Amino acid sequence: MPTRRTVFFVSDRTGITAEMLGASLLTQFEDFSFQRVTIPFVDSPERVGEALRQVNETAEREGKRPIVISSIVDEAMSAQIRREANALTLDFFQFFIQPLEGELGAKSSHAAGRSHGIADSHVYFARMEAINFTQAHDDGATTRDLAKAQVILVGVSRCGKTPTSLYLALQFGIRAANFPLTPDDFTDRKLPASVQPFRDKLFGLTIQPERLREIREERRPNSKYATLDNCRYEVREAEAMMTRERIPMLDTTTKSIEEIATTILHRGKLERRIF
Repeated sequence: MPTRRTVFFVSDRTGITAEMLGASLLTQFEDFSFQRVTIPFVDSPERVGEALRQVNETAEREGKRPIVISSIVDEAMSAQIRREANALTLDFFQFFIQPLEGELGAKSSHAAGRSHGIADSHVYFARMEAINFTQAHDDGATTRDLAKAQVILVGVSRCGKTPTSLYLALQFGIRAANFPLTPDDFTDRKLPASVQPFRDKLFGLTIQPERLREIREERRPNSKYATLDNCRYEVREAEAMMTRERIPMLDTTTKSIEEIATTILHRGKLERRIF
C-alpha cells in the first residue's frame, strides 16, 4: 500500500504555479500517495498565520511532517513559513530569484501575481479571444471564421479533440477549432467539405480502439457507437484518411492533454500568443 503524505501548495495568488511545478516533482515518487491541499491568496500576516496553523495541525495529527511547496514572493512572509512550519518547505521563488538577481545584477520587483494577473491586457484579451473562438468552433458547431483558426483538430468522436483545443486556447492563446470525422466521411472517402479549404491547418488525433471503446461506453453504454468493432472501424478509416490526405497525426491513447497540446504546438509550428 502506498505511503501517504500531505502536500500543501501555498501561494500569494491562485496557487497554479506552485501546483504545476510541485506536481511535476511529485510524479517522480510513484510509491507514495499524496494528499494535496492548496492554500491560495496567502498575502497578509493573518493569512500566513492561518496557513501555518493548518500545516502544523496536520503535522501533529498525522505524526509526519507535511511537504509545503510555496510560491510566495514576499521575502518576509516566505521566511516566516520556512521558519515556523513543521514541514519540509520548498520555496520556488526564493530558490530561483536570488541566483537570477545575481546574474542580472538587478533586484526583482517582488510583485505578487505577475504570473496570473491581468496587468498585461494584451495577454489577457488574447487568452479570452482564443477561448471564445475555440468554444464557438467545438465539434464542428460552426464553420464561420474557420480561416482565423491557427489549427483545426480532426479525428473520431471522443479521441480528445475538445479538451486539447481548450488547453491550447487557455495555456497558449491558440485559436483552435476541432471537427469530427464520421462514418459518412469514411463512406465518401474524403474530408468534410467544411475543412477541405484549410488542409494546411489540419492536425489529426487518433486513439487505440480499446481505449476509445472504454470512453464511449461511459458516455453511451451498450450502444453500437461504443462497440469495439465500430471503434476499430472508425479508427482504422480515420487513420487511413489522414494518411491519404497527408495530415500530421498523433496517438492520444497514453498521452496527457499537456503532452498532446505541446506536441501539436511544436509539430505544427504554431505561434503561441501568450507565455
